[in-house]
Amino acid sequence: MAGSHSQDKRPLSPHLQVWRWHVTMATSIFHRAAGVGLYIGAAILTGWLVALASGPLSYDGYMGVLTSPLGLLVLFAITAAACYHLANGIRHLVWDAGKGFEPKVATASGWATIVAGGLGAIIVFALAFLF
Repeated sequence: MAGSHSQDKRPLSPHLQVWRWHVTMATSIFHRAAGVGLYIGAAILTGWLVALASGPLSYDGYMGVLTSPLGLLVLFAITAAACYHLANGIRHLVWDAGKGFEPKVATASGWATIVAGGLGAIIVFALAFLF
């Protein structure tokens, strides 16, 4: 078959093993992961609403799970996902305006997005526990 030889010489498609890792690649992957985390957060919020509607006993039980150390860790991760997703969404809005594509600017804004996600979650949790 003559066609099979030409396909053997085709270049590999780009994939994670071919590309050199950089912050803009990581921010793209983190954005997708944060989106999945927000779906999980929506399910947890729905569970909270169902517990709230089911009465004090159900609500107290659900809140006991949410305020356990593991529950607080999950809530912190969801908060970080929301803060990161928001910061990266703003970054994408700037890109949609045609700005920020220069490699140095894209790298700096990528790191700023990652830091904003973490700091945002810390600030939200600090405020939640202060009040």
